[in-house]
Amino acid sequence: CSSEEETIQKLLPYDFYTGFDSDNSSGDFSEANHKVAEMLDLDPHQSNRTGKHNGETEIQENGIKRHRTSLPAPMFSRSDFSVWSILKKCIGLELSKITMPIVFNEPLSFLQRITEYMEHIYLINKACSHADPLERMQAVAAFAVSAVASQWERTGKPFNPLLGETYELTREDLGFRFISEQVSHHPPISAFYSEGLSKDFIFHGSIYPKLKFWGKSIEAEPRGTITLELLKHNEAYTWTNPTCCVHNVIIGKLWLEQYGTVEIVNHSTGDKCVLNFKPCGLFGKELHRVEGYIQDKNRKKLCVIYGKWTECLWCTDPTTYETYKKNEKRGGEQKKLKPSEDVIKSENDEADDMPEVQDTVQFIPGSKLLWRINCRPPNSSQMYNFTSFAVSLNELEKGMEAILAPTDCRLRPDIRNMENGNMDVASKEKERLEEKQRAARKERAKDEVEWHTRWFHQGTNPYTGTSDWLYSGGYFDRNFSDCPDIY
Repeated sequence: CSSEEETIQKLLPYDFYTGFDSDNSSGDFSEANHKVAEMLDLDPHQSNRTGKHNGETEIQENGIKRHRTSLPAPMFSRSDFSVWSILKKCIGLELSKITMPIVFNEPLSFLQRITEYMEHIYLINKACSHADPLERMQAVAAFAVSAVASQWERTGKPFNPLLGETYELTREDLGFRFISEQVSHHPPISAFYSEGLSKDFIFHGSIYPKLKFWGKSIEAEPRGTITLELLKHNEAYTWTNPTCCVHNVIIGKLWLEQYGTVEIVNHSTGDKCVLNFKPCGLFGKELHRVEGYIQDKNRKKLCVIYGKWTECLWCTDPTTYETYKKNEKRGGEQKKLKPSEDVIKSENDEADDMPEVQDTVQFIPGSKLLWRINCRPPNSSQMYNFTSFAVSLNELEKGMEAILAPTDCRLRPDIRNMENGNMDVASKEKERLEEKQRAARKERAKDEVEWHTRWFHQGTNPYTGTSDWLYSGGYFDRNFSDCPDIY
């Protein structure tokens, strides 16, 4: 394939926390492909399936290009910087208006961080394939837990999106496309919408994390509803994420935990999954643990779910679980989970893709594996502890700029320069963009002009009745003529 054709394959189907900062139709697939092909003057019949692109880039047998496996430059050391000098005056305050040095960032926008929800999309596919509503809820619960797993050891903050900033991602190999937009700056609100390329699911929501500094830790309280619709089953599930807390921001090694109760509601059947993300506790015994259950509309417990959001998730029947817990209190023998190829293959269809990592979850015999975390790349510690999926999110190839909206995160010069290791330039660009945003806001206030979002509109979530930001459609028609100049 030519470079442009490969770009089309990545961006179009088939033939295509927030940080601290200063300041229904989605288009026809074939029509969108035709428009982009015309933009780039491509000949769709010119192709090369030998596995190489221009003798350089390896592609898979199905023609999908392999995504990059590392960043252009290693992570910049934070050892010579003190966050305390900035945060000591902010105890108990909301942090969305506090400027932080770029060294504490990671080279991704929060919009790209949201896209990491899709890393374990195979769980949505499993939910779509199950005929049993209990198995569907189990897969959805695993997906909700997996969505926060990429935050493990990710102590750098993503860039706060600029007002009007967008991010799109289409993964033909994974079967989805995704679009997000920063719809509000104060308060910072990010809206997103994703759909299956087979039109089997819709995943959408809006997120407004409330951040506070408590002296030794920074807490991000999630706000906003997440909705997953399984179209084949005419089902809708809603939930909110747990609270995330980063510890030792003043001195010591940074570490984070997730805690709080997550309730996943099936609005069609009345089934509910209640997951308790347990706080670390005094001696750290509960660190990263998740326990919960699925109940029907009559509040009868159907199964128990347990595990760690940093490792894996299992389920078993309530009777087996209660018997095991009673034996545990009596001092009975506990069986540590060991990676077993036989167990994984018998309990999970995705066995070939599962990493063999040493788990610390106590395995209850007879349990079914719902999800296991993906292994990080070998050099992940030098890449902001990114997963392989995260490493690919800011990839920008030749020809892509002609297709992307001018507001796409990949085009942000501060993030791009930080990724390339140009920290001084990145810092100056970040300041320039923030000042440009402030000047634009003042100009709008002077002219009494209101900001209008481009791809989302404020409305009501049809399942919860709460305020939400809903996708207006049309992004993948690729008419970007009226997009704002934010960079």
